[in-house]
Amino acid sequence: MSIATDISPSRSGAGGTDWPPSWLTMPHGIRVGRYIDPAFQQLEYERLWSRVWQVATRIDEIPEVNDFATYEIGDQSVLLVRVDASTVKAYHNVCPHRGTSLADGAGTFEGGRIICPFHGWRWDVNGNNRYVLERQEFRDGKLCDSDVSLKEIKAVVFAGFVFINFDRDAQPFDEFIAPVRSFLEDLAIGEMRHYWWKAIPIPANWKVAQEAFFETYHVPATHPQLEKPAAAMIYGSDAPTDFPFSHRHVAYDAFPHGHGRFYAGEKTPMAGNVQPQGGDMVEAMAARLQLLVDGMDAQVLQGDVDTLLTLRGKPVPEGSSLGAEYIKALYARAAAEQRPMPKPTPETLGMWGGEVFIFPNVMILPHAGNAMIYRVRPAGRDPDRCVFEIFSTRSYPAAVKPPRATMQQVTDLHDPEQVRLIPRQDLGNIPRMQKGLHSRAMRQTWLASHHEKMILNMHQEMDRYLRS
Repeated sequence: MSIATDISPSRSGAGGTDWPPSWLTMPHGIRVGRYIDPAFQQLEYERLWSRVWQVATRIDEIPEVNDFATYEIGDQSVLLVRVDASTVKAYHNVCPHRGTSLADGAGTFEGGRIICPFHGWRWDVNGNNRYVLERQEFRDGKLCDSDVSLKEIKAVVFAGFVFINFDRDAQPFDEFIAPVRSFLEDLAIGEMRHYWWKAIPIPANWKVAQEAFFETYHVPATHPQLEKPAAAMIYGSDAPTDFPFSHRHVAYDAFPHGHGRFYAGEKTPMAGNVQPQGGDMVEAMAARLQLLVDGMDAQVLQGDVDTLLTLRGKPVPEGSSLGAEYIKALYARAAAEQRPMPKPTPETLGMWGGEVFIFPNVMILPHAGNAMIYRVRPAGRDPDRCVFEIFSTRSYPAAVKPPRATMQQVTDLHDPEQVRLIPRQDLGNIPRMQKGLHSRAMRQTWLASHHEKMILNMHQEMDRYLRS
């Protein structure tokens, strides 16, 4: 991850203290150079991605011993190998002989043998060299195994993710993940497995792409079908300054190490608290959830709606609510199917329809035994390009073996056959934002103190890496 040669000491200063004004993070906004300057993106590669814990893959991509996958960030390629039932190892994806990459994509090393395709050198999945052709010719016949073993990268499996870190002196993983560990464990993210996975090239900076999902402030304008009263006011001719914006009650937390979350307030429709304008409460809630099923096919799945509809015609017991009865039905169904579920605590239930953000680039949107996961990565040296990945995960019955995770490449963001309505609405805005950030009229973004606090927290943590 070489830093761009045009970043001189006069620009970056000692520890990055003398940055250009266009790179600054401010309490009320972010300067646009952080999104559009190629030099800033190269600094990210050098000082952020080379030192931070980052998600390389889901364990679903390498479910069996000897399965492998590759992960690319900047100019670095990582080889991830399933060593045993509980262990994944990560190596620099390079043959120490003459630099040939050892693998591409994902697959299985037959017999646990990693073989260089150029000259046939061979290793086991623990990185130990097992064969060098004409070994006596190297280093006067004194070639040591340590000279030619695969170079290991720190790797940790947690919550169904494989985290890696290139830095030998990296912050301990347990310390890094501590602010969000309990949420992820209680939400049973590690028990969920692959449903589908798509990668979408986006003409925008990776930070612009992910910041769009750090708040629900955008819902009325971007997803008017989900917030009809507020959308009617926004798009009406006489919009008042105050209107029934239910997402006003969403709570946001900014945690140490750049992590964050938002979660449903009790009045948020995402939590199932729908107030119908007449008609049947079950049908109103089902219609709401069906919008999410049809619009995403992730987070909320068709089985969840079908479970809700089993409550048609049943009275709500005194002291209970439709939402509570829906939750009971979901957990009863999961128990009958022997499916893992989140802990049914008030805090965990309040996360349904919310998000947990794992710094620097992973977002988890959980529901009842399902989750939609976003990962955003920069693409090469161009700050105007990134790859946006969507993982749909779910819990499976004990008797069902989930499919191995395979990535589908989306070729057209606007194709409804490739991208469902709700992410299409979201992602359609992102290129517009990136284009606008290049305008001479834009010097900075403006951040709302409540709804957009996670964005500021992320940039402040980035600065801790970039300025050190």
